Amino acid sequence: RAPTPSDTPTPRIPSPLTVRVESVPAPTMPGALGVVDHGRDPAPVLVRDVSGPEKGGHFHSEHDDRAAWRAAWSAKLAEVLATPASSYADSARRLSALVRTGMLRFEDLVEAPAKFFEAHRLLARAGFDQGPGFSIRFTVQYNLFAGTVLELGGPSHLRQLKQMQRDGTLGCFALTERLAGVNSGLVVHTTCAWIPDPKRRDGGRFLLNTPHEGARKNWISQGLVATKAVVVADLVVNEKRKGPHAFLVTLRDSRGRQMKGVTLTDMGAKTTGNDLDNASVEFKDVWLDRGALLDRHCDVFSASSPTSETETPRALKGVYVERDETTDTTTTNTADTRVTRKPRTNTNERRLTNMDRVGQRLFTGRVAVAQGAHEFRERLFRRTRSATDAKLCWVPGDTRALGGSNDRRLSDVPQLKALYLEEDLKCARTRAFLEQVEAALCASLLTRKRPDARLVEAVAAAKVRAVDEAIEMTHRLRQEVGSYALMAGTGFEHTDFLQCCKFAEGDSRVLMMKMARDRAGRMAKLKKKTHPAGGEDAFAVFASTFRSRREAEAAAALAEAATEAVEARRDSVETKLREDLREARRKLHRATGEGDGDDAGEEEDVPVTTSSTWAARDAAARREKEAASGGVGGFPARLTAVLMFALASVLILAFAGLLLVAMSNRRRDARGYECAARWMRASFVDELLSGTLGAPFRRDDVCRVAAPPAT
Repeated sequence: RAPTPSDTPTPRIPSPLTVRVESVPAPTMPGALGVVDHGRDPAPVLVRDVSGPEKGGHFHSEHDDRAAWRAAWSAKLAEVLATPASSYADSARRLSALVRTGMLRFEDLVEAPAKFFEAHRLLARAGFDQGPGFSIRFTVQYNLFAGTVLELGGPSHLRQLKQMQRDGTLGCFALTERLAGVNSGLVVHTTCAWIPDPKRRDGGRFLLNTPHEGARKNWISQGLVATKAVVVADLVVNEKRKGPHAFLVTLRDSRGRQMKGVTLTDMGAKTTGNDLDNASVEFKDVWLDRGALLDRHCDVFSASSPTSETETPRALKGVYVERDETTDTTTTNTADTRVTRKPRTNTNERRLTNMDRVGQRLFTGRVAVAQGAHEFRERLFRRTRSATDAKLCWVPGDTRALGGSNDRRLSDVPQLKALYLEEDLKCARTRAFLEQVEAALCASLLTRKRPDARLVEAVAAAKVRAVDEAIEMTHRLRQEVGSYALMAGTGFEHTDFLQCCKFAEGDSRVLMMKMARDRAGRMAKLKKKTHPAGGEDAFAVFASTFRSRREAEAAAALAEAATEAVEARRDSVETKLREDLREARRKLHRATGEGDGDDAGEEEDVPVTTSSTWAARDAAARREKEAASGGVGGFPARLTAVLMFALASVLILAFAGLLLVAMSNRRRDARGYECAARWMRASFVDELLSGTLGAPFRRDDVCRVAAPPAT
């Protein structure tokens, strides 16, 4: 029989450790590679142990703090994911309970991003049997929803976020639309217009609308159960579009009822992850308070502008302003959250737009997606390998029927054994790359700076590589294990999760086109850039396009070798053309009797440059040959022209004479005869002369009478 998942012994889960997280300070950053902690070098986390007989416990040492948090988080995940969720509502309740524990705070995304990535990895491992639904729900809640509020929200929004964690309130992220979204470069059609209102203390309100069917928010994860939503819409002020901005919108009231103007529709059942709800969201005349705009980097208000002191104020108009700073420092107190803004120091630096800051969350999400795909791949191979190691395999000369023994396993089959070896090498290499990208991204998030071009490309490459490699290797594994891949509980039933990873947080094909475009753009700028100091500076810019100087040197060497090969090929073609032309000249001189032509062919070199000039050279050679022979067919050119002119003149005169004779005869016949019968035209000449002379012509066989016709 085929092995079942129960054949594989499950590891013993350690006893739960009840902890209370007092605070999670931001880890120190001695180096980029020191950010990621995979259990080898724990970072300091303050945890109070309350599981002992004496409540209040004691403080762990720095080396035990991260391990204690890891054990507590794993135990909590084992409790939450002990059984599959019965519905997406059940899965949402479990996430709400996990959020309320405070073991992973929303603020950890910016204060301790490495902790968020580790929590996501542990969740992907613990939820392997339940499918990808809960893992996607977790990243939407923490990264897309809470992370966007942390990045773009003001003090009031941060206070709301803290209260949402205490209450376990869920949120979603509404960006993608039916005809726009991540694939279109973050272009959205949903509009949110500022409507000034002098009766309101804040000067007006926002009006959120879905203008057409293609602007419906599509595939919004956790959209059916979320109370709040970060909605990305095109801000309109005084009928002028200001680009996509983020708004904190309430989808449901305290009783769970949908707000007026909000329509939520289920996207339907999926092949996997049905414990996650996906919604289509439509807004129709939804009024939002001024505080709905995430206003950390921009603001909208109403103002009037009278022309004089005696003149009455004009109607209110909306005013849109942007914060003129590049770095923000958030100071958290117990009573309030104060945001201190530093002025811009580099005026040449491109201003960050709201979409740039929303893209920060996509960078984090891409790394999380890459980690999730890689963890799924590792768990699937590990479980399948345990099953094939336990399954006996028949081989020629099997003596078990005669009481003998056979220790051959299915994993010993050559093609499967080779696949496992290849997987070990590829998996280790991809894991190392993901760790480096995660470390660099964590360093960027801690400093709250925009990732540079190298990091942006590395994040996209990590997502594409991890997902595509996972799809390839799991598909090849499915082909080798036969019916085992058809059984429930093996993990193969959730492989469609990798398909979801392929287009989540930016379609992999779009990311590859973007990377190619950016690389080509850098190369184009390099060609236009001048370097008066010499070639070393030029090579430095050229090397910056590649991962390392060694790669740049290899690319430069290949380009130089290719150039030399082209030059050599061109030289050989030019040499062959010169030889052919010289040989043609020798034959021409021999034919005209002007010498053997050997010396004449060697007197001058023929400057042949490219094959495109051969037609012109050939025409010149023909003209030269005609000039040397003195004309066509051996006759002088002038005599030939005279003969041709005389022949043409004789032919023209002969034709004119024949035409005059025919016209004279026809005119004479027409004067002497008339016939009452039907006139018949004899030929084309008859028709032509009939129209010219104004008299019809007849055939000879027509009757002739002297009298005129009776009718």
